Amino acid sequence: MTADAHIRDLRYFLAVAEELHFTRAAERLYVSQPALSKQIRSLERQLGTELFRRDRHGVALTAAGEALLPHARAVLTAWAAGAAAVESAKAVQRATLTVGMSTSPVRGGLLPAIRSRFTAAHPRVTVRLRQVSWDDPTAGLADGTADAAFVWLPLPDKERYDWTVLAEEPRLLALPATHPLAARAEIDFAELLAEPFLALPAGAGVLRDHWLALDARAGRPPVIGAEIAGAEETYEALVAGLGVCLVAAGNAPLISLGGVVTRPVRGVGPSRYALAWRRADGERPLVRAYARACRETVGG
Repeated sequence: MTADAHIRDLRYFLAVAEELHFTRAAERLYVSQPALSKQIRSLERQLGTELFRRDRHGVALTAAGEALLPHARAVLTAWAAGAAAVESAKAVQRATLTVGMSTSPVRGGLLPAIRSRFTAAHPRVTVRLRQVSWDDPTAGLADGTADAAFVWLPLPDKERYDWTVLAEEPRLLALPATHPLAARAEIDFAELLAEPFLALPAGAGVLRDHWLALDARAGRPPVIGAEIAGAEETYEALVAGLGVCLVAAGNAPLISLGGVVTRPVRGVGPSRYALAWRRADGERPLVRAYARACRETVGG
């Protein structure tokens, strides 16, 4: 049985086999010709046979050398692929993942729990959170400024994205504490059709329609009291009496401050909060890992 050959031995052998000239092979390998010759002789001793025939006419492969050549190439190719995979994995561990959001997922400590789970598996990765205006319902996915994003469904151009749902919550009605309906314990959406509503910017598309509950209006267009692009704007518009709005139950604490109350509302479906990513990026290791951390956190 022969001793194991090193990768260096096979690399030296391949250079000589392809050049069929020790001096040119040595130059290609950036080693001295005597050192290369010594290494080839050592490999031949390990294998117990000559790999090259050397005479005054030049260098040629022996039958044993011809037999070894394709295997040496395969081993070196596989080693190069393995080394590249290792470098890729190291780069991933040093990378930055940008996560967009328009509303912070404060629900029960969800965001810190996701971060803790993700960083435990990827301690050298930097997670950068990017706050995005409600003008962009994809929270940075559409323009490429986020790798993944916490979003509300539905998304515009939904065929471009994949997602995992993190929370499904009832939509509540937010209204000024002085509004006549604020005294009610629960409100039917049919009673709100003539009420002015606060709306997301027009660029929010289907998400604007969702928070206006167009599907529950039987074709009756909403009355828009004002457009809002953030939680603070929403609160100020509610206090000013510019309209009412639907809000996810998990976001109610963001606007249920002095002068604003929330009430259950019948006749509208729930909201869905999700982590989304571009479908084309679904195989990126860090995107997959962050999505997995989200699913495990919610599942756990």
